[in-house]
Amino acid sequence: MKGTRKAPYLFIGPTLILLTVFSLLPILVALIISFTDMNLAGLADFSNVQFVGFKNYVDVVVDPIFLQAIGNTLFYVVIGVPLVIACSLAIALLINYGRARIFKAFRAIFYMPSVTNVVAIAVVWTYLYNPDLGLFNYMLNKLGLSSVPWLTEPVTAKLSLILLALWRAIGLNMIIFIAAIKGIPKTYYEAAQLDGAGAWRQMFSITIPLLSYAIFFVSVTTMIGWLQFFEEPFIMTKGGPLDGTTSVALFIYRNGFQLSHFGYAAAGSFILFFAIIAITLIQFRLQNKNDEAGA
Repeated sequence: MKGTRKAPYLFIGPTLILLTVFSLLPILVALIISFTDMNLAGLADFSNVQFVGFKNYVDVVVDPIFLQAIGNTLFYVVIGVPLVIACSLAIALLINYGRARIFKAFRAIFYMPSVTNVVAIAVVWTYLYNPDLGLFNYMLNKLGLSSVPWLTEPVTAKLSLILLALWRAIGLNMIIFIAAIKGIPKTYYEAAQLDGAGAWRQMFSITIPLLSYAIFFVSVTTMIGWLQFFEEPFIMTKGGPLDGTTSVALFIYRNGFQLSHFGYAAAGSFILFFAIIAITLIQFRLQNKNDEAGA
């Protein structure tokens, strides 16, 4: 009997140990570092590390580059998140209700970018965006249109990065939506057909309302991903031009691993951490209100 009671702890023990060692403990260490002026010299000799209190946090929130990074990140979120949700849902509906066999192939085609190495994709797209030799400008010129400064003008560069990230993010979210659509009971559609509802009426009155939890899940995970937007601007633009594509995550990386301002970078990372938690809680609160209103 006693052995039976201990069995669950034996199963979850390894996971808890890994979570503590590789997640909770590093977060605690980073929180401590955020209140110090630690740098590379501090790693070699801890006696050089000084406690500075909230100075790092105060300096970060008034740093003009950090403020610009916040603006850039909000730009990514406001444009990227709705596009990912809308495109993923539209493609999932198209593939699910498409009659031709080619729609099954589309499922694999759209999913492949999400499992392909992001560095390789970013390098390839950097060549596609090349202003002189890139495929995109070549096609525009063939159509009689002028070349586009894809990665050399701040706003255009942000939109170019969003386009790449959108192409990568559609696949996984599409699979989630397809799975949710498959879980809708067919009896709802049969009853709607008996009442004379057409395909569009069924989609807007049955399918989309019953996908509310899937849409909520995708919106939360997508929002978190875009708030941590890092790989594309790091590989393709290095945050340029004029820090026009620098995200908060890239700002943290630059200060921590390139400038060796570990305490300063840790403070920035916790500001981002608390922002993600706050936005996520707001999303859950809004979802709960919608559930109560629909009950």
